[in-house]
Amino acid sequence: MYDLVIRGGTVIDGSGGASRTGDVAVVDGKIAAVGGKLGPARREIDAGGLLVTPGFVDIHTHYDGQATWDSYLTPSSWHGVTTAVFGNCGVGFAPVRPGASPYLINLMEGVEDIPGTVLAEGVPFNWESFPQYMDALDAKPRAVDVGAQVPHAALRFYVMGDRGADHAQVPTEAELERMGALLEESLLAGALGFTTSRTTKHKARDGRLTPTLSAREPELFALARAMKRAGRGVLEVNSDFGPGEFEAIEAAARIAGRPLSCLLVQVNNAPDLWRETLDQIRAARATGLEANAQVGCRPIGVLLGLDTTVNPFSAHPVWASMRKLSAAQRYKALSTDADLRRRLLEPAPESAASIFAAELTNAFALTAGALDYEPDRANSVAAMATRRGMEPRALALELMMADGGTGLLLHPFENYCGGNLDVVHEMLTDDATVVGVADGGAHVGVISDASAPTFLLTHWGRDRTRGPRLPLEVLVRKQTRDTAMAYGMKDRGLLVPGLKADINVIDFGRLRMLSPEIAYDLPTGGKRLVQKAEGYRHVFVNGVETLRDDAHTGELPGRLVRSS
Repeated sequence: MYDLVIRGGTVIDGSGGASRTGDVAVVDGKIAAVGGKLGPARREIDAGGLLVTPGFVDIHTHYDGQATWDSYLTPSSWHGVTTAVFGNCGVGFAPVRPGASPYLINLMEGVEDIPGTVLAEGVPFNWESFPQYMDALDAKPRAVDVGAQVPHAALRFYVMGDRGADHAQVPTEAELERMGALLEESLLAGALGFTTSRTTKHKARDGRLTPTLSAREPELFALARAMKRAGRGVLEVNSDFGPGEFEAIEAAARIAGRPLSCLLVQVNNAPDLWRETLDQIRAARATGLEANAQVGCRPIGVLLGLDTTVNPFSAHPVWASMRKLSAAQRYKALSTDADLRRRLLEPAPESAASIFAAELTNAFALTAGALDYEPDRANSVAAMATRRGMEPRALALELMMADGGTGLLLHPFENYCGGNLDVVHEMLTDDATVVGVADGGAHVGVISDASAPTFLLTHWGRDRTRGPRLPLEVLVRKQTRDTAMAYGMKDRGLLVPGLKADINVIDFGRLRMLSPEIAYDLPTGGKRLVQKAEGYRHVFVNGVETLRDDAHTGELPGRLVRSS
């Protein structure tokens, strides 16, 4: 007798092959059979009219800190994610010397917009080495499986001390040897990869550039040789991909003999650079290097509201006078004080002008119940204001004050140069790409993109009107088997006998994202944007139900994934 049979669902098994109607059986936390009518089970679920897919594997999150205090890894676990990989972009919290955590917190706060007070209170830092950090992760029960990667910045700072925080400083031979030895030790202990950042977008809270920005070839190659000795791990890179950048990264990957994974987005100042980089990745693959590009499935943008980190008025002196008010107090003041609103709408001094006030031609109301992540510029705040005979900032304020001050504007700034998602369609349909860049756990005051798996299925598989859609079989494969294999996790991402019973049962007709909202549920009462979903009837991790009808069951079967 089986432990569980999910009966009569539309099975999309993660392989990319055609869907079929049938049963999925589970025994001892693994898929036991997939087929027509299977035998009896201790528990049976009627999945008629529902999709049955592998659990989603999200390889680009930043739950490095949250995973130490939150057993549920929300928002990701609300969106069918059963495996989350963090430690991306070269930032994280191990290794760390006793008393040296403030710098790592300062860096994470600046790069990933996670409040420093939250991290200082929430992360216990009861480890020093990276293997000890993994042991701490392993000891905490959680609802999803997690995997950790070694962050270059933390490794550099641990070995070089304060010098390591300055990207212009060059490590000595002894320091290179030490970094390599620690990386090798961490990979052999089960780290899934080594990550580095080479983009000027990444700065610490105090304004210093990320310490790995200009790491020279000797440093990259010493770490690559450590990966080669370990024979494990993925090299994950976030780079601006200027002249010569990909060549240096590719050379490191070839020395390591390990897979290379590069973040890939369209940027406004070089809208075709992503294609050049993707061509380089394809060329490297053609010569035998295992390489891919991590791409998003929707615009990368910030949310602007009365209680988010930034909005069109966040640099205005009048807004500064309200910054210490609670969200409710700020909304009440703006609702009742006409003079306050008038002064806020007066032009700010040039030195205090917010970039978002100047870009309302590329900001859109994110309307509850009809969330549009591929908006037409004819419906921008500026265009709407022109039609209504209003000043754009006045309309922006009105829209943000909607629904009791919870209204939000979407300002897409990457993957949206053409005013649509055609470039994202091109990215998603390329065999050299995998789905990433959802950034769960990061940018908590301006972004809530951990909902990306739900968006991937609903927008690209059902709802898109401004261009072609994609088959569900392709979309599921992109978020399951492809992402799992990108990190060598061969035991998941497919509904086939013998693999892990990580399973989503989805009411696709009802599947939708809810509106992003501010929650004050971080340590110290810190705030973050969260976005829930509707339509996940059942989610299983290791054969144990963790989500039922979009609510957590309280079961915590998740484990730490270690490389082998």
